[in-house]
Amino acid sequence: MRSYGEAAARPLQTPAPATARKQSDLAALARLLPYLWRYKWRVSAALIFMVAAKVANVGVPVLLKTLVDRMTPHTSGGQLAVQAAVVVPVALLLGYALLRLSTSLFTELRELVFAKATEGASRSISLEVFGHLHRMSLRFHLERQTGGMTRDIERGTRGVQSLVSYSLYSIIPTFIEVALVLTLMAVKFDVWFAVITAAALAVYIVFTVSFTEYRTKFRRQMNELDSHAHSRAVDSLLNYETVKYFNNEAFEAARYDESLERYRRAAVKSQTTLSLLNGGQQFIIAVALVGMLWRATEGVAAGRMTLGDLVMVNAFMIQLYIPLGFLGVIYREIKQSLTDLDRMFGLLEQSREVQDQPGATALRVPAEGAGVVFDAVDFAYHPSRPILQGVSFEIPPGRTVAVVGPSGSGKSTLARLLYRFYDVDAGHIRIAGQELREVTQDSVRQAIGIVPQDTVLFNDSIGYNIAYGRPGASQAEVEEAARAARIHGFIAALPQGYDTPVGERGLKLSGGEKQRVAIARTLLKNPPILIFDEATSALDSANERAIQAELHSAAAGKTALVIAHRLSTIADAHQILVMEAGRIVERGHHTELLALNGVYARMWALQQSHEGA
Repeated sequence: MRSYGEAAARPLQTPAPATARKQSDLAALARLLPYLWRYKWRVSAALIFMVAAKVANVGVPVLLKTLVDRMTPHTSGGQLAVQAAVVVPVALLLGYALLRLSTSLFTELRELVFAKATEGASRSISLEVFGHLHRMSLRFHLERQTGGMTRDIERGTRGVQSLVSYSLYSIIPTFIEVALVLTLMAVKFDVWFAVITAAALAVYIVFTVSFTEYRTKFRRQMNELDSHAHSRAVDSLLNYETVKYFNNEAFEAARYDESLERYRRAAVKSQTTLSLLNGGQQFIIAVALVGMLWRATEGVAAGRMTLGDLVMVNAFMIQLYIPLGFLGVIYREIKQSLTDLDRMFGLLEQSREVQDQPGATALRVPAEGAGVVFDAVDFAYHPSRPILQGVSFEIPPGRTVAVVGPSGSGKSTLARLLYRFYDVDAGHIRIAGQELREVTQDSVRQAIGIVPQDTVLFNDSIGYNIAYGRPGASQAEVEEAARAARIHGFIAALPQGYDTPVGERGLKLSGGEKQRVAIARTLLKNPPILIFDEATSALDSANERAIQAELHSAAAGKTALVIAHRLSTIADAHQILVMEAGRIVERGHHTELLALNGVYARMWALQQSHEGA
């Protein structure tokens, strides 16, 4: 048997081939473009400002060359030379300052205009992913690690901003400037200046891209290990009570440290290769600069070029190679942003197990109430383990049907299927005569209210959690629901009243208090169909009897499905179903089932003897 450490140290998935990654990058980019194109006028304006900024930037060395040439000492004398030495430099200096200002101005205008497009695209994608995740089936969420999934969404959202920022603000402007400089140098000087510059740029880009591709796997591994460590940390902290129950703080720390150590090793590899990349880039830049300046110096010595030309060539090289010095980082970040986007878009591509049929209509609930019918229902969470087998029963409008049986018999699965968290494998479920798969999920869930056995609350106030049953309800309605659930007195006695925070998952409240909040929430919703899944299991006997009366009152005139363990709480149900191994083995009223002297009678006798003891 493998130890926990061996299980945790399983190898990560093999990285996808380069061709597949390129296709994935292109697919992610193609998915992003429609979100940006919604702001096409802003995109167009930003591109115009970007080109204007680069034209102004290229003009700065040209004006600097003219300024140096004008200031170069010459032999001509007289008053005209004195005026040229004073007036011309002043005009050139003003022009130089104006070009510098224009470069910054157009750059800021570009960012100002495009900010709305970037933030708008990030917001639209994040909202779409968030909504899609809420529409996913329960199975998807049970099989996913929430910490890793939220990390993917966070990085994907940030990836939109990084991708736009680096491509529009760094890569594209740099290549525009390169094209302008190469054209200017080829026209003004001999072609060798353009050849040296172009060759150096080509070698630089090929080296940077190929080496960055090589080290991308280390970066990807870092992200996977980061998500893995984050998921472990979140899972451990969410279950901190369990950790303390079993005195496993050191064990959890060791598991987390193991994840951090694996992340550290990947980070060291990533940093080592980054240092090699930066060193190679600087070497290529240094060789190119030496070649260009040697060519320019020779031209000045031969009289083919002026001192201003030498200054201009040097200024051009500095302007080009400073942004190119970050090309490796930028390319890596763009690749990483595309990877993060792909992972987030991958969440959008997850198919929904439970979907509304085309043309599905809203559930229509008659004024007299909604009956529920299970007709020969088969269901299994996994094909090898059937849960329900041929289950058939009916809950007439305004009636209460209770389901009892041992753990694992399929009682809670009935509630999940009624909510349509899953679709049945065979058979039919109908509400008010309408097949569940032919109506919209939203309308079905709007018609049902549930008090679950395991109550989980939002990390907000008590008032917020009760009002969640019907957002927009007034404070008076919230308090009325709390009174019906026998929790208003407790809340009113708290220093902050209904504004009292309940903590993560409601852990600041006791189990009984959480369950009464859940009851109040469902009573506030006031739906035509109610499900009570062990609704009073966390309450003491006195409160159970009091709330049981409130639940009976709330269920009056409504269709109710009660899943119970304590048989005394459902003795007055209109019908009781006894389940074993996914089948209904007995059904009838309390007295009828006792008279059968079967499974229900044995369960009743056993519980009565325990209570008597």
